[in-house]
Amino acid sequence: MSPSPSSSPLPALGIDLGGTKIEAMLLDDTGATRWRERIPTPPDDYRAALAALGGLVERARAAAGSAISVGIGTPGTRRADGAMKNANSTCLNGQPLLHDLEELLGQPIALANDANCLALSEATDGAGAGAAVVFAVILGTGCGGGVAVHGRVLQGPNGLAGEWGHNPLPWARDDERPGPACYCGTAGCIEAWLSGPAVAADHRRHGGAAVDAVAIAQGALAGDAGCQASLDRHALRVARALASVVNLLDPDVIVFGGGASRLPGLIERLPSLWTPWVFGARHDPPVRTRLALSQHGDASGVRGAAWLGRALGAG
Repeated sequence: MSPSPSSSPLPALGIDLGGTKIEAMLLDDTGATRWRERIPTPPDDYRAALAALGGLVERARAAAGSAISVGIGTPGTRRADGAMKNANSTCLNGQPLLHDLEELLGQPIALANDANCLALSEATDGAGAGAAVVFAVILGTGCGGGVAVHGRVLQGPNGLAGEWGHNPLPWARDDERPGPACYCGTAGCIEAWLSGPAVAADHRRHGGAAVDAVAIAQGALAGDAGCQASLDRHALRVARALASVVNLLDPDVIVFGGGASRLPGLIERLPSLWTPWVFGARHDPPVRTRLALSQHGDASGVRGAAWLGRALGAG
């Protein structure tokens, strides 16, 4: 199901502000792409990032030949005073990103956490379309979560709804305590165990080579026992972490985005792995929450940002 054309007459621009890239996509009323551009994220430079975002919006306006609605997905969320917080792109933290963008561009802008944009995209016209509650997981450079309920993003008074990655790894084993340090200032966070860089770090701690998660996956497919053991530990941790989500939220669908969500066999293994920790599942199998990769792949977050902006324009 695509958003209704009547929700807004304007083309909808979505922007996904990532740690290494910024992607922009302009959608028409049917959800078809009218224009798209991807640029590198200026490293550790807030003013340069602001200018890059402004340039993308101006080029999208030119491509549309008209006014547009704008939605932006960011790492992190906003504090009560409007400044950014909890972003793993740390140059954003403490900065009034929404205020500065609206002042720069002269129009209202919708802004949400990138995982919330993923949840909205997949609940609107993706793998969770038609589901009452969609929990979206990003396993990539970082690790986050977002929630869409009846097609609307759930944010909460603190902007923390779905902030799954900065809870402690559930049912931690003795050798998992206190856990790796996390950029947020604590240790043992789900992000510090499950993100792509965390998979690589765990592999090194167990005597593996200093390679990234992609190389570990390739090694496992080639029969390397150490690489496979690293994927096994990761899958079991993902299972525990998501069992806690099922126990708390009981979503209809859990949708996965990010490169680490595509590690070999991960999603296929989870239904057999999480049963011991989902409350009552041993006596009432199977767990009925559906698991799915994001239907729109890498474009899902930017599409969700576009739908968020369109809703703001319509409201």
